[in-house]
Amino acid sequence: MTPPKRSRHFDPSQHEGPLRAVVAELMKMELEDLPAPEHARALDRLVRRNPREDGLVLSKSELIQGCRWLAELSENGVDATPLIPRLRKKPMRSLSGVATVTVLTRPHPCPGRCIFCPSDVRMPKSYLADEPGAQRAAQHAFDPYLQTYFRLKVLHTNGHPVDKIELLVLGGTWSSYPESYQIWFLTRCFEALNDFGQRQDPQGFRQESDPRYEDWVRDLEAPQDGPLGVVDSPSANSQLPTYNLSVRQQLKRSGKGLRNAQEKASWDQLEEAQRQNEGSKARCVGLVLETRPDCVDEEEVRRLRRLGATRVQIGLQSLDDEVLEANRRGHDVAAGRRAMAQLRRAGFKIVAHWMPNLYGATAESDAADFRRLFSDPSIRPDELKIYPCSLIEGTELMERHREGSWLPYEEPELLDLLVSCLEATPPWCRLTRVIRDIPSTDIVVGNKKTNFRQIAEAELAQRGQRCRDVRAREVRGRAVQREELRLEVLEYDAGSGRELFFQFVTADDQLAGFLRLALPGGSEEALEPEIAELAGAAIIREVHVYGALVRVGERKDGAAQHAGLGRTLVENAARRASEAGFRSLAVISSVGTRRYYRRLGFVDGELYQHRELSPPVSEN
Repeated sequence: MTPPKRSRHFDPSQHEGPLRAVVAELMKMELEDLPAPEHARALDRLVRRNPREDGLVLSKSELIQGCRWLAELSENGVDATPLIPRLRKKPMRSLSGVATVTVLTRPHPCPGRCIFCPSDVRMPKSYLADEPGAQRAAQHAFDPYLQTYFRLKVLHTNGHPVDKIELLVLGGTWSSYPESYQIWFLTRCFEALNDFGQRQDPQGFRQESDPRYEDWVRDLEAPQDGPLGVVDSPSANSQLPTYNLSVRQQLKRSGKGLRNAQEKASWDQLEEAQRQNEGSKARCVGLVLETRPDCVDEEEVRRLRRLGATRVQIGLQSLDDEVLEANRRGHDVAAGRRAMAQLRRAGFKIVAHWMPNLYGATAESDAADFRRLFSDPSIRPDELKIYPCSLIEGTELMERHREGSWLPYEEPELLDLLVSCLEATPPWCRLTRVIRDIPSTDIVVGNKKTNFRQIAEAELAQRGQRCRDVRAREVRGRAVQREELRLEVLEYDAGSGRELFFQFVTADDQLAGFLRLALPGGSEEALEPEIAELAGAAIIREVHVYGALVRVGERKDGAAQHAGLGRTLVENAARRASEAGFRSLAVISSVGTRRYYRRLGFVDGELYQHRELSPPVSEN
């Protein structure tokens, strides 16, 4: 007998009986006190005892929708919404305090010629068509509105609050896209955030594949060798079309591909969408864009800020000029230092990318290179992504591998290197990623394990050490009380001035919240930021309170986000800035946090919010 097919649309009213039965039993159970495997087994037994009328068991997402529906019934008398955290799928997605929505830009020519970079013309540069995030973007033909709306819907369906969203824009080098496309892309993202929960799903939302993307793939000129859509990186021996040439030709074809006449928006339209988002049910509390060091200048820094960016990912890859040149990176270490200084003076949070095992590097040289990331005051990123070089078909690095001049590190060698990196990362830096999640089928040779961070942390523990970076110390879902926290301040030089890292920690060094304060100074260049609005001001570059994300306006006992930690961190930063001689405190606020900072006494400037500081009170 063929089992019934589960409909994509779930109507809770059609399954009220089993829903009420499951919810009633869940209200009596203490599932959160059970280990994860026992939790899952107990829930599985419960839904099997109370199947739907068609014989299927209720899924987690259906139970979550049912809890919301039952809570809305006036005659129910029971608020089932507290059950949602117990049922939430992939709870890690919002345990850091915000929920992340990742979107990809469409394919576009890239200024880089890196020998290690994938060249799949179905995707933006450096991305592969079978990566999960890339597949989701392709499903919607890289449409920014549909990508954003879809991810919000999935998060909401899986039980995650979507009040506070960090919008992460990926796809090659953002700075290489036309300004008109950048404005339109982000305007549509903000419009999706504003629309979510306000009306019905947008037309075409449920379609499996957008015809525009199908047309793009169909018209690609497949190379003579290699998988569909992969072209060679430029090299002296290559006669095949390059990525940039193929994408440029494709974009020029009328009526085909992913470029269309609708990609237009004005600065005024973007700013209006941002103003509306200040009170939206899905507020953007962080906007992340990525670029290259050689694309960062005064004009670009100002544009990034005007677009609403608060965090910038930048591909340093190496701090060795010989390695950068051997890999045709297209910039030197000095360009990286200049970019870091310009971004830091503008208040951005900086996420650096670093790649061990590049052509010309050794495990020993990589270990020394990693130490330079933090010993060099002009680098010292706030966050770091470690991406060991992987060998992908169609890259110029394949030629180096065939001739034997490049080999991937053996697993023990890579493990030893990553363990040393974990141990050497300072407590004010966040190791956001340790391995890039490239599908193993795309990696020709080398490491294919995506849980290498977990393996390295276990090895570090075996050696009697532990990682003390920000990510390893987050309280996440743990309940904390204000009285058990102590405030510490870590200080370090950062090229263009002093950095103060205020952190609220528990007795066992778990991190409940932090603030990054920049005190510019140390040179004439440092005292003259690219953005005149920041002249003479100390800058709050980041405020983050950890713990499970709690809805805006909602309070939850023990939740770190509602213990007044953010306000206390800001007040301490204001006091230290005043003591250092600054009379103004600026904050690089996101669109969704503007109202919060206004309540703390900040007023809107052109690109930042500002608060006047009083001179420190003399003790005499």
